[in-house]
Amino acid sequence: MASRSAHQLGPDDLVLSHFSLGRQHPIEDRVRLAAANGFAGIGLWTRHYRALEDAGEAPGRLRELLDEHDLLLAEIEVVPGLGRDGRGGDDAAEVEATAWRMADAFGCRYLQCIGPAELPPADAARAFGGVCDRAADHGLVVGLEFLPFTDIVDVHDARRLVEAADRPNGGICVDIWHHERGARDLDAIAALPAELVVGVQVNDGARRPADPDYYTDCLANRVPPGEGEFDLVGFIAAVRDTGTTVNWSPEVCSAWGWAHPGEHIERIAAGMRAALAA
Repeated sequence: MASRSAHQLGPDDLVLSHFSLGRQHPIEDRVRLAAANGFAGIGLWTRHYRALEDAGEAPGRLRELLDEHDLLLAEIEVVPGLGRDGRGGDDAAEVEATAWRMADAFGCRYLQCIGPAELPPADAARAFGGVCDRAADHGLVVGLEFLPFTDIVDVHDARRLVEAADRPNGGICVDIWHHERGARDLDAIAALPAELVVGVQVNDGARRPADPDYYTDCLANRVPPGEGEFDLVGFIAAVRDTGTTVNWSPEVCSAWGWAHPGEHIERIAAGMRAALAA
């Protein structure tokens, strides 16, 4: 078994976010690469987990793989539309049901949630609060990720919604990609209360988008930390200024990287450690 739980991970730990590798990258290789490069855990997309269930590889075989490599299944991706009570509807309900199975089987710590909200503020807060309440029954914290291509555009929007929901296990996921391509407000990140910063995703990229479509660009053109033009030093300092003690989660979605997984994960791990040391 893993030597600790996902809830014991801290700022000296790295968790390999699911989308740093292809969406259905073989689970054996995903676990092997994470362990070989010193990650403490991995994140997993609910659709990949359902595929593993359908193939008879989860939870049993997946648990064996994780235990063999002393890795944790720490993070779950991703509830859309603020959950089943929001615009996510039936799709979000299915995602949530899978997430609860994952959390119960593996003791995961973190569940990612995204918009769009497309609701009056009070209704959006109630929807997000509902996700948090259901997640709490399975030991999960919930991070709301702001995305400039939704109506939860930046850290200001996310903070308003999370504070309106007012749940002890509800907070914000701060992803440097959406910070750099959005408001770029380091002061607003540094001003977040520590308890609201429940997830931090790190990557790098060009200041000028390589693709005019935001969604396409963010899923194909990220690069490992230190290989782009983002202000990693400033971002990491702002996150540390909040006082949060959560782990760091490199999320480097890259068409090149998905085709060269071994080198990609090595560069992510090395770049992330260099950025933290800087």
